[in-house]
Amino acid sequence: MDATVTVTAADEVGPDTYAVRFDSPDEFDAEPGQFVKLGTRIDGDVVSRFYTVSSPTTDETFEVTIGIDPTEGGEFSAFLADVEAGVEMTLSGPYGDQHYDGEARVVVLAGGPGVGPAVAITERALDDGGTAAVVYRDDAPAHGDRLDALRDRDATVRLLDEGDALTDAVADVLTGSTGEGVFVYGFADFVADAQAAIEAAGGDPDAAKVENFG
Repeated sequence: MDATVTVTAADEVGPDTYAVRFDSPDEFDAEPGQFVKLGTRIDGDVVSRFYTVSSPTTDETFEVTIGIDPTEGGEFSAFLADVEAGVEMTLSGPYGDQHYDGEARVVVLAGGPGVGPAVAITERALDDGGTAAVVYRDDAPAHGDRLDALRDRDATVRLLDEGDALTDAVADVLTGSTGEGVFVYGFADFVADAQAAIEAAGGDPDAAKVENFG
């Protein structure tokens, strides 16, 4: 669908990482892990980017988590870093089939801004009565409050530094149980490491739901 959405809140949730919440248009329905295209006009030019939904549902409002690299800059990144409630943007989507689909157990491997869909999928799975584990690798973790809340709900959360291997952590959380779904969200290097760790743990990397951020 194509629509205009209004920012309802924008919060810094980690170093150079922002959670931006929007009102949900009528008939908008996205699952955690799907992505949308957001756009605006800057100095007369239309600028747009794709962002993954990081809220467990899209009832009334939905959220995306945005990681901004200060070394790269970019007009749209600067716009989003300073965006305030009341600002309108264009929305297209949702897109993608690498999302939560009622799995009885979710194992989410996340790098960088992949923590957004990771916490959303985990929250949704727990809300639905399932079990969950997150392995999150980042030198500057984001969404600390939501990760702490997941631990309080008995989800397994493993935090790793950027240089740490994924192998042991993935082996610890991958059970191979019936109904277990494995998800991978991150940039290309992380995705490659995650797929190798899944295989080393006896899992099937080809069966994992993967979103490569490039």
